[in-house]
Amino acid sequence: MTKIRTRIAPSPTGFLHLGTARTALYSWAYARHYGGEFVLRIEDTDVARSTQDSVDQILQSMHWLGLNYDEGPIYQMQRLERYQAVIDQMLAAGTAYSCYCTPENLEAMKAAQEARGEKRLYDRTWRPAPGKVLPPVPAGVKPVIRFANPVDGVVSWDDLVKGPISISNTEIDDLIIQRADGVPTYNFAVVVDDWDMAISHVFRGDEHINNTPWQINMYRALGAALPQFGHLPVILGDDGQKLSKRRGAVAVSNYDEAGYLPEAMNNYLARLGWSHGDDELFSLDQMVQWFDGTHLSKSPAQWDAAKLAWVNAQHLKAMDDAVLASRVQPFLVKLGVTADERLTAICGLFKDRCETLVVLAKWVSAFYIEVVPNAEEKAQHVTDAVKPALALLADKLAVCDWDKASISAAIKEVLAATGLKMPHLAMPVRVLVMGTAQTPSLDAVLLLNKREKILACLQNA
Repeated sequence: MTKIRTRIAPSPTGFLHLGTARTALYSWAYARHYGGEFVLRIEDTDVARSTQDSVDQILQSMHWLGLNYDEGPIYQMQRLERYQAVIDQMLAAGTAYSCYCTPENLEAMKAAQEARGEKRLYDRTWRPAPGKVLPPVPAGVKPVIRFANPVDGVVSWDDLVKGPISISNTEIDDLIIQRADGVPTYNFAVVVDDWDMAISHVFRGDEHINNTPWQINMYRALGAALPQFGHLPVILGDDGQKLSKRRGAVAVSNYDEAGYLPEAMNNYLARLGWSHGDDELFSLDQMVQWFDGTHLSKSPAQWDAAKLAWVNAQHLKAMDDAVLASRVQPFLVKLGVTADERLTAICGLFKDRCETLVVLAKWVSAFYIEVVPNAEEKAQHVTDAVKPALALLADKLAVCDWDKASISAAIKEVLAATGLKMPHLAMPVRVLVMGTAQTPSLDAVLLLNKREKILACLQNA
């Protein structure tokens, strides 16, 4: 059996966006499921728009998602000699040829075709043929290299997602495979790369379906083995339009900065076009176990920010408290907070009410900084009527043992002495100590705070 080898090949003209991340996830999971290999390639032949910052962000996003690669990153611009060698081979074999048409020639040609109601295709002026006399080579014009695409017949393949697809060769023309400056074009470079890297399965967006016939014909012209193709449907934004870099889709790295977990992002992305029964929540290991290339949707998926937030909250809630504490640390640093040994327990107490690490970090910070109570909640709950009870609670907390049972007993003693109900005491204490009336159980919150801080908050009410 052929070894499974998949790849992801982002262009470093911007961040790693959500659609590319999903394709990377599927490619990675497929390779891992079958014990194969996953390759990262950087398609940087768009020299004018490619940047090192984009490369760095792509690598960082792949690392954050946990999509480790077995080879790479491999850069196309470091493979120009190899592309030239294949071009030379194709020119010698007659499967490629030099074309001296200027942009003006091509525009006039296509305008005439349009006027006749024909499809805009290159008319093969410079393609050699038996008995054909080619035009004289114009002075000072550097040629492009075109692929001699078959002029008839049909290109067919059984797509891993879409099923059988056929496109007539009369619908496509002789593609430029090398620009006049010697840099290869996408469709040629990707074929040589996937051939050299023995890529067995290519998952990519369905905007590439129209490229596939050219690529298949080039594989055949080179005598190379064909990979299997799977074209994934687009992800739609809230407005029903395709998510894309040019339409402001958010970078994967932005979700890292916003406090989302990579476990949740992978989980959510996986479900945007693939399913395993009714399973909504799963780990990356489970996905690898299940992802065999089946159950891929043919229909576009809708991005749902609220659903992602829910998935993130579920993963956050299920996470081990100590692991969660390590994840929240970078966000505390951004807030200027230095945590201590209480951090793990605080994370465990508050994780049920947080959708992101950013929200959790804000809760945690209340244990380490001076809290400013919400003015509206303070006016509502910290009334003159309750202040004597707060003073009494401060007295009892000043001398009791600092454990949950003793703190709880102190609270009950104050309730019994003042005749107050728990909410009437708990709400103002929460506002003063944590800044808001909505927190987990009062005794648990007080236990994780420093005694001195609580007494200061209550005594200054």
